[in-house]
Amino acid sequence: MVKVSERLEKIPPYLFAEIDRKIAEAKAKGVDIISLGIGDPDTPTLQPVVDEMHKAIDNPKNHDYPPYNGTEKFRNAAAKWMKKRFGVDMDADSEILANIGSKEAIAHIFFAFVDEGDYTLVPDPGYPVYKNATIFAGGTPYSMPLLEENGFLPDFDKIPEDVAKKSKLMFLNYPNNPTGAIANLDFFKKAVDFCKKYDILLCHDMAYCEMTFDGYKAPSVFEVEGAKDIAIEFYSHSKSYNMTGWRVGFVCGNAKAVKALGTIKNNIDSGTFKAIQDAASVAFDIDQSTIDKLNKMYQERRDAAENGLKELGWNIKPSKATFYLWLPVTKGMTSEEFVTAMLEKAGVVVPPGNGYGKYGEGYFRIALTKNVDTIKECINRMKKAGIRYN
Repeated sequence: MVKVSERLEKIPPYLFAEIDRKIAEAKAKGVDIISLGIGDPDTPTLQPVVDEMHKAIDNPKNHDYPPYNGTEKFRNAAAKWMKKRFGVDMDADSEILANIGSKEAIAHIFFAFVDEGDYTLVPDPGYPVYKNATIFAGGTPYSMPLLEENGFLPDFDKIPEDVAKKSKLMFLNYPNNPTGAIANLDFFKKAVDFCKKYDILLCHDMAYCEMTFDGYKAPSVFEVEGAKDIAIEFYSHSKSYNMTGWRVGFVCGNAKAVKALGTIKNNIDSGTFKAIQDAASVAFDIDQSTIDKLNKMYQERRDAAENGLKELGWNIKPSKATFYLWLPVTKGMTSEEFVTAMLEKAGVVVPPGNGYGKYGEGYFRIALTKNVDTIKECINRMKKAGIRYN
């Protein structure tokens, strides 16, 4: 019998693959399913991107292998956007690397820096790739608890010094998935200082930086003086421009770290189709009013969900970013019990908080990837099923 590697046996089933499986099972039983599970935008890719792709795909110059670090056009556009958006300078040749979306780059950075016996500092709850990629690389993930009483920010003072000394990477993610929490520059200053003290590469996942509400603008870690000495940031076109299926993004920052990641990628992948990079370059120049309109749509969905959940007993502070709501489960239930009840009694799919880590137990996540009427239908189903917080 074929035997898989020990590292593969250490990896739990991927959360969203499990969600897809449960949806299929429920549909096979005839359940009318509404899924608020996966963070996949339900509206089309922004039109200027699609228009550019139509032209770029017909250009024969785009049909060969792309440069390993990304096309010059895309890297220059990314550097220009970083300057416009955050006021920070990035060298397009040495400090920016094109990626096949953020997920692959996040996974590969661990192979560039983590050896057997090394630790990584990962948020819990957090995007499952941070922990799983550590295990793939032979390292040991150390969970930084994201607790509600701390605004879902890690407390660096609680990290044992012996762990910090053995740690190679720290991952942060603000605006945060799954909690929707935000962080300010004072927090990033603490993170930069901590990582400099222990010679840790600070990796900041910025997948949701443009998905913000009520006038809030997410900062970059590079707005902290000296951050480039120790940090890199991962950007994705997936959520900002409705481009999840296109698989394109970039990483920027510390030149040594960018080069190391590029070396891993050179040996594993051949980059993103040049036509996609052309189209993605156009996305950087899309008028802010278009992004604002998209965020207004999510804000209306947020308001519909939060108002409905308040009627069911949840005490909610309006979220400032991401299209996620992170909520405690009904009292007396585990995360798994709650999401099972949601599926079986209301036909609504939501992921359990413990799927994002130990400290996610007792919570569930809602993705605002359905229109207002559908969200209101979910609330009505919960009412009819008697699903309440108190």
